[in-house]
Amino acid sequence: MSEESSGSKRKVEVCFSPALFPVYFQDKNCAVVVIDVFRATSAICSAIDNGVTGVIPVATIDEAYEYKEKGFLVGAERQAEVVEGFDFGNSPITFKSGKFSGQDIVLTTTNGTKAVELAKEASNVVIGSFANLDAVCKYLERLDKDVILFCAGWKDRFNLEDTLFAGAVVEKLAENLRFADLQDSAIASKDLYLKAKDDLFGFLSESSHRKRLSKLNLEEDILYCLKLNQSKNVPVLLNGKIVKG
Repeated sequence: MSEESSGSKRKVEVCFSPALFPVYFQDKNCAVVVIDVFRATSAICSAIDNGVTGVIPVATIDEAYEYKEKGFLVGAERQAEVVEGFDFGNSPITFKSGKFSGQDIVLTTTNGTKAVELAKEASNVVIGSFANLDAVCKYLERLDKDVILFCAGWKDRFNLEDTLFAGAVVEKLAENLRFADLQDSAIASKDLYLKAKDDLFGFLSESSHRKRLSKLNLEEDILYCLKLNQSKNVPVLLNGKIVKG
């Protein structure tokens, strides 16, 4: 990455929970990277990679039903399982067949779409996952704005996997001196990622959501979500819809 020594430094910080987001979100002219590694943001990246034209994120099941009644294909996940009566959940594997290619879909999830809803007033909302790590970092460099790495967590609680991804972004952005203003949360996330980066799968073996998914026989999803740089796409939120940036 390039190094620039002139001009103001861009601030990089990590919000570990949706409950904390109002504390961090003081200036709308920033880039917010929404992170829900297991599995919403990984699924959104997979959807865009496999031809979905747009993902409409909604926060509640009621909103999702309204879209379904209008004839949309709607995915809904709660407690890591597909909600009965909907077309799919939030597995990234769902989209690999390409059967949703050329269509807009609707998605609601336990944590990820809630985070998107909270972040929507930011000037730039970016969808981040390990699948598009490098692409997200390059996109943030081009935007040249303060960055909030927003971890969706689990029901407003801290989780490891989202924090590790945030740390991976911090590590890469920090190579560019324009992004040298790392806040404490960013430093902590980067240090945690450096401990885990050689074996993300093993490091997360005792994490709560990894165990939750394993009990549901979703190991294939876990492996997909932890594989770096499968995608060169950067999904972004524009006018209420997530599209290719």
